[in-house]
Amino acid sequence: MRTTRQARILAGVLLAASLALAGCSESGGGDSKASSADAPTAAPGAGGGAAEDGKSARRSPRLAPSVIRTASLEVEVRDVPGALAKARRVTEDAGGYVGEESTDRDDDGSGRTRVVLRVPSERYEEVLGSLQGTGKLLRRTARAQDVTDQVVDVDSRIKSQRASVARVRELMDRAEKLTDVVALEGELSSREADLEALLSQQASLKDRTGLATITLSLAARGAHPSAGDDTPGFLDALSGGWHAFLTMLRWIALVVGAVLPFAALLALLVFLWRRVVRPRLPRRPAPAPVSGSLPQARPVSEGGAPVSGEQK
Repeated sequence: MRTTRQARILAGVLLAASLALAGCSESGGGDSKASSADAPTAAPGAGGGAAEDGKSARRSPRLAPSVIRTASLEVEVRDVPGALAKARRVTEDAGGYVGEESTDRDDDGSGRTRVVLRVPSERYEEVLGSLQGTGKLLRRTARAQDVTDQVVDVDSRIKSQRASVARVRELMDRAEKLTDVVALEGELSSREADLEALLSQQASLKDRTGLATITLSLAARGAHPSAGDDTPGFLDALSGGWHAFLTMLRWIALVVGAVLPFAALLALLVFLWRRVVRPRLPRRPAPAPVSGSLPQARPVSEGGAPVSGEQK
């Protein structure tokens, strides 16, 4: 009886526990269903925000474009030195400088000046407009080259090369064998040389993108003849003939000057031969004259025997 009662009690306890567990599972399932039902309403916003954050993280920051600007101007002015002084003043006021300058003069005395100006890129258009107003614009060429990708590539390579140099130096500090130290020193020298080349390239790009180059040619007014004056006239023909005649005389004088030393040497040799060498040479004796009469031929008889004087 006691055993049966204990079995019943144990069965009741197990049944109560199973009912309690079943209720908990139903409440948990309802919560999970509710959360899953609420999830679709919250997921789109959360997912969109995460996607936008990912896209914004992937976007690279916008870089200012790096452009190399060059221009060439040819201007006709009345006063070349005055126009050159104005160009210098405009360039210096803009924060630039004069890089190169050369001046030539034609045969008629008209001057022509060529100057290379370096101005900041942000003042490029302003300076260009001021230089065009110096005189009569004859020719203008402008060029803009975008080198943004090249600048970014060089900067990235410099960062990588600097990290590589730092790693080699760390390995040198840890090296204990002499052979390892020597090998690492050679590798370090090679990588430092590559880094210096990249730094030079970076400095060149920075100079060309930071400062625009303007080549200004100043010509005196009248140095460029008009199209109607291209036909030569009588005075032009006379002037050309006179120049040709002077050129011929100049060439004749050059030929005479080139031949004169050889002619003088030849005359000196002939003089020495006739006055010094020839008189001292032994003379050949003259042939002696023949004395007496020449022997006469003897007559021959019909038989072929010579005839004596008595028979004759």
